[in-house]
Amino acid sequence: MRDARAEDARTEARRLIRDLLGEERPDAALLLSQARSALGADRVARSVELARGAPLTRRSTELAALAGLLVGTRELGERWWHQERGDKLPAPDEALRTSTAIDPWTDLTVLEMLAAWIADDAADEAWGRPAAVTDLNSWQAEDRVELPKDAHPGQRVVVSFDAGGRLDAVVLRRPDDELGSNLDFDSLRYSRPAEAQWSWGVAAGLGPHRLDEHPDPYERPVDAEAAATLHTWALRHGASAEQAGEVWRDRGDVVASIERIDWMWRSGEWFAWWRGVSALVDGEPEQLAARLQEIASVS
Repeated sequence: MRDARAEDARTEARRLIRDLLGEERPDAALLLSQARSALGADRVARSVELARGAPLTRRSTELAALAGLLVGTRELGERWWHQERGDKLPAPDEALRTSTAIDPWTDLTVLEMLAAWIADDAADEAWGRPAAVTDLNSWQAEDRVELPKDAHPGQRVVVSFDAGGRLDAVVLRRPDDELGSNLDFDSLRYSRPAEAQWSWGVAAGLGPHRLDEHPDPYERPVDAEAAATLHTWALRHGASAEQAGEVWRDRGDVVASIERIDWMWRSGEWFAWWRGVSALVDGEPEQLAARLQEIASVS
């Protein structure tokens, strides 16, 4: 069942990314080539600089954000990057150049922030600005949003729930003659930049994603003893020999194994393992020591 869910997600991601980028198994080289054509060499060079600066376990996330920016730029055009904004917002070009943090995305990296920004702008272009925002952590449909003053029965009100994510709230009259609304979950949709960001990350996977670096960060050796402990733990808890791979000697070995193991689709105890291998790959010795103690408690 776990393997089926993981493969279903990858199949859908490959379908989407094939439709958006023409390739169902994308890699960094293809992404950067297409991005240069749409965004220009300077923006891509800055994006690559930011991706190189991210931990290796986060590199795929940075590149997925670039995929969203690529598709968003194709949707909205070059003007999106230098368009002046109100409320003291910088133009996206300025935010990329200076790594400016912008509300409400201050908890994201620069590329993730820009991807969220362009995903929302593309959604507004497609469906109009949302009249309300809701949180889909709750699937209660009734009266989740404040209705516009001019709302009337039968009206469909666009609601935002995520970057680039929209659904409709259908206005209706309640038995007490007051207006209410029901969220129409069948209307849930994402803008194309948001779809590109998700599908690239799933279809391309964790990596390794090499970005023409010398020395290659994926070739840096890892702590042999810690690597052996985490490798053995994975085998003991259900990973196959093929998934775990041979002895982990360098960061590339570990990243490739993490990708094959599909830990997110396994039981909750695997989260401790993920934190351990992340610390191993990203060179965080204190975190690694703490995580090894943590997985020892669930061995």
